[in-house]
Amino acid sequence: VDWSVGEIMKALRKAGKAENTLLIFTCANGSVSRVSSRGAPRSVVKQFGHNSSGPWRGQKSDAHEGGHRVPFIVRWPGVVEPGASSEGLMGHQDIYATITEVLGRQQGSHGPDSRSQLQHWVNPDRSSPRGIQVHHGGNGMFAIRSGDWKLIDGRGSGGFTQPGRIQPKPGEPTGQLYNLKVDPAETTNLWFEEPGKRERLLWELNAIKAGKRL
Repeated sequence: VDWSVGEIMKALRKAGKAENTLLIFTCANGSVSRVSSRGAPRSVVKQFGHNSSGPWRGQKSDAHEGGHRVPFIVRWPGVVEPGASSEGLMGHQDIYATITEVLGRQQGSHGPDSRSQLQHWVNPDRSSPRGIQVHHGGNGMFAIRSGDWKLIDGRGSGGFTQPGRIQPKPGEPTGQLYNLKVDPAETTNLWFEEPGKRERLLWELNAIKAGKRL
């Protein structure tokens, strides 16, 4: 990956475009870290000594953070400050609206779930225009992030990490609720402790699934 990015930068410099190009580096989903994508019981961490998910729970295909939280790096000389960072929420769908604004075009009815991040990139101190992000695991288990809170509408990983789904017993939580600000590793399920947050996120998730724009 480092070599590939280097080749792209080399080509930009050779063409005299390096200082006048918006370059975005990101990737799709999380990486497979604890088992192979074919479900073999070997640990990639033990085999290669590297956990690509880092501190995040889960891996590619999971509804947990290790399944969907990915790098997003922007290089744009003279516009985006080098070394600046942000913890603001965004999704890949926001690239459409952002590039539309960069080009001075009107978004119109296209990409209704896309939010321009341009002003946030220029000034990371400004709040991200994205307040809510919805995704789901490989087996269809939905999750919603709103502010510091995240709800997973089901039990289990939702993806490759076993168990993918857990059938709740009577009296057990039917889903998962985490405060990512204080618990980024998703270790403490607050499903019963925060009923207000749980019901609000369930309402938002169901509204979005029904086609409403929040």
